Amino acid sequence: MSLLPLDDLPRAPAALVRSPSVARLARRTLTLLPLLLLGIWAVADWHAVRDGAARLASADPRWLPAGILLTGLGWVNAAWVRQGAVPERLPAGPLVASQFAAGAANHVLPASIGAHAVTLRFLQTHGVSFARATASLALYSLVKPIAKTLVLLVFPVFFPGVLMLGQLVPDNRTLILIAAAAGAGVTVGCVLMTVVRPLRRPVFDFVRTALTDARILHTRPSRVLALWGGAAVSPVLQASTIAAVGASLGLQLSWAQVVFAFLAASTAAGAVPAPGGIGPVDAAMVFALVGYGAPMGVATATLIGYRVMTVWLPLLPGMLVLTALVHRKVL
Repeated sequence: MSLLPLDDLPRAPAALVRSPSVARLARRTLTLLPLLLLGIWAVADWHAVRDGAARLASADPRWLPAGILLTGLGWVNAAWVRQGAVPERLPAGPLVASQFAAGAANHVLPASIGAHAVTLRFLQTHGVSFARATASLALYSLVKPIAKTLVLLVFPVFFPGVLMLGQLVPDNRTLILIAAAAGAGVTVGCVLMTVVRPLRRPVFDFVRTALTDARILHTRPSRVLALWGGAAVSPVLQASTIAAVGASLGLQLSWAQVVFAFLAASTAAGAVPAPGGIGPVDAAMVFALVGYGAPMGVATATLIGYRVMTVWLPLLPGMLVLTALVHRKVL
């Protein structure tokens, strides 16, 4: 009986990992994972889905197509913003499909982790290096809140009546808490950079790459328009969807009031790392609508209907698209 040479022993596990059967098993697992997460979330949140579907079934059908159209425009706009954060030209069709799938993943994992993971993989499969892809995600994440804040500040100039909602202004304790959290984050980052020396070089390389790409992008008007314009339009599209759902359920508020309420509520509660913003943003939005004079029941029904339309209705198709993109190696 012959023995395996000692020199061949370390190479055996690597050969096993590279075997076609193991690769196929890993890809099948990744293909089925989105559907598994969907099933778990459906069981956990079934009552909200059932109640929301019942409310939408009794809503005025004339407004619901507008809400569906605005939801679809949101995915197209998300793809436009992603294109604005990358110098390379990305294929439009697969990019929109990836953002549709990313939206589904975003509602399963907190703090936009799912959407960023899908987009990161999409960029890498289209020739963008890992460093530049992560720099693109960082730029996207930085521009979105800045653009939303600018829209929040400019919006009352064109619609001065929305400022009647004094309850949305944070009190001193909330402002102190936000400032303390921001200061703690900066402090922890500085301490880690000082104490953990191996972090310095990759962090500096990442910052250098991000600044270089940001400078290149801002010399191209088409990318500036896509990045900043799309980021500014995104919350307005979301709020307009809420306004359409609210109109179908009898919400007696103007479009400007609903948009400003969403801008203020999502800005105040958007820092909480909930899946897709579900929970904190919804509670803040109901509070904002009630502050404008909407009945609590109608405000709650509006947000439940909005979540069913924008989360649950496209969730299964989004997971199927995600599965197809993984299967075809687009992701």
